[in-house]
Amino acid sequence: MSSSSILPLLLTLISLTLPSSCLPSESSSTATENIHVATNGLPFPWSKLRLPNYIIPIHYHLLIHPNLTTLRFNGSVKIEIDVKNNTNWVVLHSKNLEITAATVLDESEAHLFDKALPVLEYPPHEQIAIFSPKILTSGEKYFLYLEFSAALSDGFFGFYKSSYKTTEGETRVLASTHFEPTSARLAFPCFDEPIFKANYSVRIRRGPSHIALSNMPIEHTVELDNGLFEDRFEASVQMSTYLVAFIVCDFKSVSRRTVTGIDVSIYAVPHKWHQTHYALEAAVKLLEFYETYFNIYYPLPKLGKCLRAIHFSKSYAKNTACINCIFLCFCLDLIAIPDFQSGAMENWGLTTYRETSLLYDPDVSSTSDKLWVTMVIGHELAHQWFGNLVTMEWWNDIWLNEGFARYMEFVSVEATYPQLKVEDYLLDTCFAAMGRDSLNSSRAISCSAENPTQIKEMFDTVSYDKGACILHMLRHFLTDDVFQSGIVRYLRKFRYRNAKNEDLWDSLVNTCSEEDFTSGEYCYSNTQATKNAYRFVGEHIDLKKMMYTWTLQKGIPLVTVKRQGTKLYIEQERFLRTFQPSDPLWQSMQAGYLWQIPLTYKTSHSNNEMRHILQTKSDVLVLDEDVDWVKFNTDMNGYYIIHYDTKGWNALIELLKVNHSAVSFKDRANLIHNAFQLVTAGRLTLDRALDLITYLKSETHNVPLLQGLGYLESFYKMIEKRNIADIKQNLKTYILQYFRDVIDKQTWSNEGTDSDRRLRSELLSLACDLGYAPCLEKAKHFYQTWVTSNGTISLPSDVTETIYMVGAQDESGWQYLLEKYGVSMSEAEKCKILAALASSKDSNKLQRLLELGMEGSMIRAQDLSTLIYTVARNPAGHFLAWNFVKKNWNKLVEKFQLGSFSMRNIIIGTTGQFSSKEELANIKDFFDSIREQSSQVRVTQVAVENVEKNILWLERNLETLRTWLQQRLN
Repeated sequence: MSSSSILPLLLTLISLTLPSSCLPSESSSTATENIHVATNGLPFPWSKLRLPNYIIPIHYHLLIHPNLTTLRFNGSVKIEIDVKNNTNWVVLHSKNLEITAATVLDESEAHLFDKALPVLEYPPHEQIAIFSPKILTSGEKYFLYLEFSAALSDGFFGFYKSSYKTTEGETRVLASTHFEPTSARLAFPCFDEPIFKANYSVRIRRGPSHIALSNMPIEHTVELDNGLFEDRFEASVQMSTYLVAFIVCDFKSVSRRTVTGIDVSIYAVPHKWHQTHYALEAAVKLLEFYETYFNIYYPLPKLGKCLRAIHFSKSYAKNTACINCIFLCFCLDLIAIPDFQSGAMENWGLTTYRETSLLYDPDVSSTSDKLWVTMVIGHELAHQWFGNLVTMEWWNDIWLNEGFARYMEFVSVEATYPQLKVEDYLLDTCFAAMGRDSLNSSRAISCSAENPTQIKEMFDTVSYDKGACILHMLRHFLTDDVFQSGIVRYLRKFRYRNAKNEDLWDSLVNTCSEEDFTSGEYCYSNTQATKNAYRFVGEHIDLKKMMYTWTLQKGIPLVTVKRQGTKLYIEQERFLRTFQPSDPLWQSMQAGYLWQIPLTYKTSHSNNEMRHILQTKSDVLVLDEDVDWVKFNTDMNGYYIIHYDTKGWNALIELLKVNHSAVSFKDRANLIHNAFQLVTAGRLTLDRALDLITYLKSETHNVPLLQGLGYLESFYKMIEKRNIADIKQNLKTYILQYFRDVIDKQTWSNEGTDSDRRLRSELLSLACDLGYAPCLEKAKHFYQTWVTSNGTISLPSDVTETIYMVGAQDESGWQYLLEKYGVSMSEAEKCKILAALASSKDSNKLQRLLELGMEGSMIRAQDLSTLIYTVARNPAGHFLAWNFVKKNWNKLVEKFQLGSFSMRNIIIGTTGQFSSKEELANIKDFFDSIREQSSQVRVTQVAVENVEKNILWLERNLETLRTWLQQRLN
């Protein structure tokens, strides 16, 4: 009996075996409309994007064999499944895989049917269905066995090919995986949703010159008759499919063990092995920090050959379900992949990185490069607890992974590398989040996402940066100790399981049940407090209700403060930069928005921070005495914007002029940021914000200095692209005159603290870009010396990019840099060279760069989105980049996937430079022409609103800027 002879039986049974939830019961016509048709013309037995919950994967037995010559792979998977409801169907995910065999086995692994079973495929949902003639009975254990093959992907998702060139010029190929969020289905048939955690036994076949890596260390290796080797890996914990990883390559590693016995290994292409040492040092220090902070051992115990015995508690042994935990070993591999779209990926036990995110070359890497590597490693290692040990139930709560990992970057790096001054960058992170959140096109932190494109879009500024900032606010609100004990409780309670948004808030409040308290597993208090209540400055609040106002509604609050004598009248509203109270839509934009805001403030007469929870639209605070000034949002620990009345702003502007150190550097940066955001929203005049930053000539801290300069530079770039000659020249003159002293103090060296070095890099880059003669002369001298040495001398790494940019402005300099780019063995150096090449004022050279990026040989495809963005920032490449995107739209979507970070970077990077109504119409016309795609993603709305914001800014502020500059220069 052939598989085709099963089809009549299949057609007879198909309607009977459909779960009741598949088909609506309202009418037969509605039911017919909702039946999806498989590729072979038969009805597909499942109508929803998300898989049915009546079949649960327990254990995957996976065999993978990539052929690095034919660039294809084949494999098989035997999935142990738990059937919850009687059914004839098994529905799971598969995309672009050729299923060559399918069958179902019983508990003893005997075939239920003696012929191959039919497989239905429904590509729109990336699902397949396997029909079993015999009913799979609830409560019984079965095995689903599938064989499959496919080409290694050309992109960056699923099981894809990558390559590199040796120092001798030989091209070598490797195969690597990237599954988050929905791409495991590209590598093997699976239940590709985070709730379906399972165990994995993985076998990888490879040639003798390669190594295989997976989440677990190799349990043993078998040499096969055909000369291949088969490495076998066994996972001892359950994980979601997106965390599975396997790689076949010829890399070299450097290893070290932590004090708690974790074997840490860093892998890279052989000729970059010397660039792995800093990453190894950082990974060890950060792992040791996390084990202490979370009070939980690195949570991926691996059964296998162990080099060191470690003692574990009984509760740990119970949770890992092992018999003899003293023989568990712990391993963590970090590997730099030559072709990698994102920054890194937290695959459990095998974290993968773009080379610039893991490799550090002291000869060419800058202090910013070092900080980036440290923070990315800190992020991915935090995921081993937040995301891997505890995983969100669904992608609507991806912020539980990414927001926590982003915030723990700052907590961990501040503790392990205080000299990097990472807390300075937390302000920038929150400023970026506020910029996105003050647009109507923003979204709630936790919001619906169903299809793969929507899910990819969830990996954005809101999940990462806003998530981190509200956690920082919460930590400051609860105190460090309470916050830490709460997240430890959360991790312990939900370890090796899935969690939701509310589970975090439940863990952060003292809501221990009697059973929890008795077991001692998750509770740290001897007293039972009022359920869900914390006491904050004398006020009882419901923490869960409070945090829902930050995670379940979009936007950011604006708190207005009016002082009358000793009374402070405060009100809250939704802060929007593209709407004003006079707009017809204003009331609808404000309707229903209310936050519970943990306000903090200081006055001219207070030594301590004062606090108040604003839970209503308005409130009144009473001070003990008359004061000269009031500053809200102390150290910018809160996620909100403050707007003072005229008297309040005047007092703060005067304070900065006469005694700026009366408030902290964070407060000064916060005031600068708030002022210019309020200007954009039309709530404060530009001249008042510019008056506020005139104190910067006396500023001694880099963070507020760079904050103020950043706004001036952004205005200059906008005016330059609009070619408004008089304002452009006057603004350039003002910046160079007013900040000349601090510019001239900068040395062309790597001396000083990390913070000083960052300032040097930013200031000299701006000075040369503005044509400051002493800067240009120095950069040209360094460049010529470097060229004369044929690139053998080391340039000061923090100003290397500036030197390259100056050198790239003539024909010979540009060509020399392009040649150097092609042979450089350092990705950090190549990034600096590419930025310099993209700064050319020759549009033909910029067009050539874009074509090289699209071709993908000399300039890797992974760098194309950044290249497009960099060209778009160049006035000479402004329209060039946008036209390139429009012309190559389909190729770009195919290369990077709609909804991905790269596509968002391309769209925002190119359109964000526009500021005229004609350009806005151009953008809208293009988005209309691709409506089938543009309607699926939120980023197109963000792009349109960004341009509307720029248009409004110029309409409101151009004449004010012109007048203010004329007055200052005269």
